[in-house]
Amino acid sequence: MKRFFVLFFAISIVTVSFNSCKRKGCTDEAALNYDSNAKKDDGSCTYSSSSTLPPIDNNSNVKGFSILEKLSGIWTGPVASPTPLGDFQEWIVDFRPISPSQISAKNELDSINDIFMSFFICKYNNEYKVAFRNGGGFAGNVRNSYMLIDSVNVNSSFAFYRFVDPISGGTRVYTDVTFKQDSLIMHTFTNQFNSLSQPTTHMRWTANLRDNTSAQDAIAAFNYPQKELTRDFSTTFDGLTETVFYSVADDPYPENQQPHLGGTNVNFTVTNPTTIAPSTKILLSITTQPLFNGGIFNVTNLNFRSRYVLVDAATVGTFKFNYMHPGNYYLNAIYDSNGDGQFSSGDYMNSSFDVPFTLSSLGTSSPSVNIDFQIP
Repeated sequence: MKRFFVLFFAISIVTVSFNSCKRKGCTDEAALNYDSNAKKDDGSCTYSSSSTLPPIDNNSNVKGFSILEKLSGIWTGPVASPTPLGDFQEWIVDFRPISPSQISAKNELDSINDIFMSFFICKYNNEYKVAFRNGGGFAGNVRNSYMLIDSVNVNSSFAFYRFVDPISGGTRVYTDVTFKQDSLIMHTFTNQFNSLSQPTTHMRWTANLRDNTSAQDAIAAFNYPQKELTRDFSTTFDGLTETVFYSVADDPYPENQQPHLGGTNVNFTVTNPTTIAPSTKILLSITTQPLFNGGIFNVTNLNFRSRYVLVDAATVGTFKFNYMHPGNYYLNAIYDSNGDGQFSSGDYMNSSFDVPFTLSSLGTSSPSVNIDFQIP
């Protein structure tokens, strides 16, 4: 019996020591809930509004920081939405760093609908945390929402992040972002301009990572991700009832203040077919790798699509891709006769396949493409 108690006591000591080594909690001595016994910070630190937050550095606690690394790459998948834009089978988003602590993506759906998403480190309520800027132009109207990280749950099989309007606390708008291996689900909720008592689905995007090479130059250039402050929102939202903005003048971090990004003016013409149907669309497609090899279409390289837009064939001229990531690109254009948005037999495209161009940081490029060849 004595031997049993000695063995039990020894095991208990080992167990307590092991759990002590693994104990998680708030490890920042400046926080209200600092835990002197915690060995690993779990992101739970809270602060008094009157306390002073030390300058951010690599040792700072940044709530939601791990999402910045997970977003890099070209993601593709369907969107389900009850909005006037409706569902669409494929949405392609090219996330790349634009600073050491910020990652973004811009998409033009057509001439009047576009979206810009950006994740970056901010300071708010005496904490460092990741912010999500989501919005753009919708049927000629501007709407930009700012949501700040509210909850994080990361383990070996998945990672979950919730971003909420910091003023309404999630009753106005919020977004859930979930990662599982190389898949992503972004689910945005809104109460439709305060017309509903609780937010409902605004958009649900289910995507897979198609390419993680296109972002590597930016990752290396910025040594991304780093713990650097992008925006101090400490007093930005004071006096507001929500963090949704409907004009560029009111926007606290408008697109024209985003670093590193440039613009591309695509000049496009149609010489074949000779008669343009008014209802037909032209698809301008920009990839980071060529789609053709010796005249042979390489369908797998569609995974490298970075930007695209549908424009009316009757309005040939110039289309500008705004806030575009610097890099090397290839341009192709399709006169989409059957309206499927694909390189299909009977459609027309440029016979000079894969028009190359390069965009520099904060620069402008102006490639030209002529549609003159019917796809066999």
